Amino acid sequence: MSRKGKVLVAMSGGIDSTVTALMLNQEGYEVVGITMKTWDYATSGTSKKETGCCNLESFNDARMAAVQHGFPHFVLDIREEFGDFVIDNFVEEYLAGRTPNPCVMCNTHIKWRALLKRADALDCEFIATGHYGIINQHTNGRYFISKGVDETKDQSYVLWGLQQDLLSRTMLPLGQYRKTEIRQMAHDFGYPELAKKAESYEICFVPDNDYRGFLKKKVDGLEDRVMGGAFVDKHGKILGKHKGYPFYTIGQRKGLDIALGRPVFVTGIDPDTNTVVLGDEEDLNRSETVVSRINWIKYDGITDGMEATTKIRYKDKGSLSTLHHHENGVTVKFFDDVKGIAPGQSAVFYEGNDVIGGGIIQRNITGY
Repeated sequence: MSRKGKVLVAMSGGIDSTVTALMLNQEGYEVVGITMKTWDYATSGTSKKETGCCNLESFNDARMAAVQHGFPHFVLDIREEFGDFVIDNFVEEYLAGRTPNPCVMCNTHIKWRALLKRADALDCEFIATGHYGIINQHTNGRYFISKGVDETKDQSYVLWGLQQDLLSRTMLPLGQYRKTEIRQMAHDFGYPELAKKAESYEICFVPDNDYRGFLKKKVDGLEDRVMGGAFVDKHGKILGKHKGYPFYTIGQRKGLDIALGRPVFVTGIDPDTNTVVLGDEEDLNRSETVVSRINWIKYDGITDGMEATTKIRYKDKGSLSTLHHHENGVTVKFFDDVKGIAPGQSAVFYEGNDVIGGGIIQRNITGY
């Protein structure tokens, strides 16, 4: 038994999770590798070759690394629990006129819980992943996530949903490193091909990034049901017909198939009337939004009017705001207007580099 403890490492077969496992093994932890199968392309109807975290090649890469370095490796089939929650939520959100973030849902409700359950069964004190973030403990005793050193790779945004019992046992070794350093480590560990391996930014169960095609396959008769709704302007004037409200997202400009003589953007979606609102770029500006399903991390709540930097999407640099208590969560009031707030996406609140908490954007105060 290692003096440092036993850790269950989620291994996808990619560079980040592999280096995480090898790094912890080298540091003297007793490592157990586990690869989670979340989705099965063989039964999904897609014609594209499996990519990302759920293909046989990745499973074999993860297992080979474990075997070569002398620690055990398991494959965990969580397709049923993943599908029931993450994929159903993905479909339901689009049908509700919102834009979901399945990676957040998976981390929050499936992946970490599945890891912790197996960690307990295998007597592992810790779980570890290859995410770029840093876990700290506040003087108030609470565990919280901070941005990783490499801000271009930072993934703190997608981890806001992790609760205290999960954070207290999670290790994120890569948070202190830059991606270039991790590639060099992979090379030094003897995996030059892994060091050059391309990264996948696709949703794991939508390998061709065609979420519209995925929705059509998952929901019988969807296309016929929603085809022919109205494009309208902000005053309600009909501008033309669209292909169905679930196939559009807030801020979308391309692929609208409507000629109005100027660039227009999707500024609102109303599923009840199958209406998609189009407007100019400035019509995307919002000063406030409501966020619910909150998970507080650094503190167990906020004082009304607390200042925070709020990120409304993964690549957003963040905007200064104040947070105010609301019956269903918080109202976020931005110092300056923010463009393209999309209900269904995550809003994550930062104090400097530290995540205060986060939640799901429900609606905007003004407009749709």
